[in-house]
Amino acid sequence: MKINHAILHILDFDSSVNVMSQRELDLDTRAVRSFVTSHLRRARTSADNKRASFAENSGFAGELKAFLFGDREFIDFSEQIAEFVAGELAKADKAESTDVLVADFEDDDEVRWFAILLMSSRMAFMHEVDREGGQVRNDIARHYAILPNPSQKVTSYCIVRASTMEVFYQDKKRKIAGEDTMLIPDGLLQCVTGVSGKEIIDTVTRIVEEVAEEHGANTAMALARAKEVVAEKVEEDEELAPWDLADEIFEDEPAMKERFEAEMREEQLPERVPVERANVERAAVRNHKIRTDTGIEITFPAEMLRNTEYVQFVNEPNGLISIELKNIGSIENR
Repeated sequence: MKINHAILHILDFDSSVNVMSQRELDLDTRAVRSFVTSHLRRARTSADNKRASFAENSGFAGELKAFLFGDREFIDFSEQIAEFVAGELAKADKAESTDVLVADFEDDDEVRWFAILLMSSRMAFMHEVDREGGQVRNDIARHYAILPNPSQKVTSYCIVRASTMEVFYQDKKRKIAGEDTMLIPDGLLQCVTGVSGKEIIDTVTRIVEEVAEEHGANTAMALARAKEVVAEKVEEDEELAPWDLADEIFEDEPAMKERFEAEMREEQLPERVPVERANVERAAVRNHKIRTDTGIEITFPAEMLRNTEYVQFVNEPNGLISIELKNIGSIENR
């Protein structure tokens, strides 16, 4: 990852003092670079990211384009962003002290992004060393301006792909001026929002499980097939058409296919949604995990459950189920 610019502005509602930085972060400092890189990489690769596109009248889109084309200075633009966020948070029912991290970076594939991360400060206890009567006294003090750890998830942020102006974001509802507001997509960016690829995949797999269970089918087999089909579709063109999945998931079960399509209509899923390949590279999609009522847990590659040369479910005469694992060359203890 290459970070072109990064700056941190402080919005302190505990002391009612906002501190706008006039200099960029010193990325030559190892701790600073590690902190910023970790949060940017997490924001870039999160499977929970929702997609959005700028509205035609978005003022932010015009300002961002001016920066990307070199017509605006980074520090000045970042301060304008922080001032807007400060003004909105000041009107919130519960104003949280927040640090605003703004960055211009290139990911590992050399794709350029513009990022805004709202890092809510948290309270933590720290040790303090003082002197009293000529003697050293160690004490405990409460500090409020603690940034989230590099491994901690930031709940409000956005990243914009410079080449296409595609928006990816996560945010939470805030009560601002008495109304529930999504500060980043609605207020700051002025976007038309959509759903995340993960939400679509989760919805499809949930419906498949419900339909299979309703018709007395093997839910493990149905879910594994659904995950396999989803992964194949996304691998082809990073786009998923939920309505096209029924034919392949329930190719020999017309009643289940019809029920699946009815559930899709009820959920009002879009006809097509972009899904990054990273979303189907997750273990939760590539693999399928089952747990039996006897407490045994088994994880299978999703595509393997249909191959009876390796895995086979057998319905016993007594109504119980047996699982056969075949053609195993070796077993490794984990």
